[in-house]
Amino acid sequence: MSKIALITGATAGIGEACARIFAQQNYNLIITGRRTERLDALSHALTNEYGIEVKALTMDVRKKEEVEKLEFLTDSWKEVDVLINNAGLSQGMDPIHAGNTRDWEVMIDTNIKGLLFVTKIVSNWMIQRQSGHIVNLGSIAGKETYLNGNVYCATKHAVDSLNKAMRIDLLPHRIKVTGIHPGAVDTEFSEVRFHGDQERAKKVYEGYEPLHALDIAEIIWFAVSRPAHVNINDLIVMPWAQASTSHHLKV
Repeated sequence: MSKIALITGATAGIGEACARIFAQQNYNLIITGRRTERLDALSHALTNEYGIEVKALTMDVRKKEEVEKLEFLTDSWKEVDVLINNAGLSQGMDPIHAGNTRDWEVMIDTNIKGLLFVTKIVSNWMIQRQSGHIVNLGSIAGKETYLNGNVYCATKHAVDSLNKAMRIDLLPHRIKVTGIHPGAVDTEFSEVRFHGDQERAKKVYEGYEPLHALDIAEIIWFAVSRPAHVNINDLIVMPWAQASTSHHLKV
């Protein structure tokens, strides 16, 4: 019987790459995101190429009532082996005194509350089976704080703390928890951060090669595919040209 992975934010970037990697490994998938057309296209592509089953759910993790759609899945789809809490974003790069409070709300609601809403539901399914693996996408911003990163960094520091808390709380239920913390990754991240300003987004990665979504997806698969007695608690991965959030080698 095929295993099941639930991936949030699967319409692009790391989430989409994870869907492809896990489909290659014969996992059936529950993929979620806000863009129905992209979800449907990915679902059809993976079904046709790998012969797996895919359940595509349009939902915004910020909205508790939409996340609760998961409860309407049939019992067989609730047998989730792997949860990848990938949905996350950054908005703006203003100093704290000039911050856009709407941006703050979007980051807090997505990166913290959204992760919690999904985890509460899926972890209870895993508890019933006394088995499961939760992978939370953090960031180097959850390990360091950088200029004008204030609220985004705070949300990712919260994810880092939640990784530890989940690991403790879910230990009696034999559920693994892994935190993956990438540095610069070339996805839609910067375009979203700068509210669609593609030129500004491109400049973020000028002069060096950042990580790619597939790099992170392969690392997540590595963590999930370890033997039952092994758990990778925490993993930071950077492009070789990035030593920290503020130190890059540009050539």
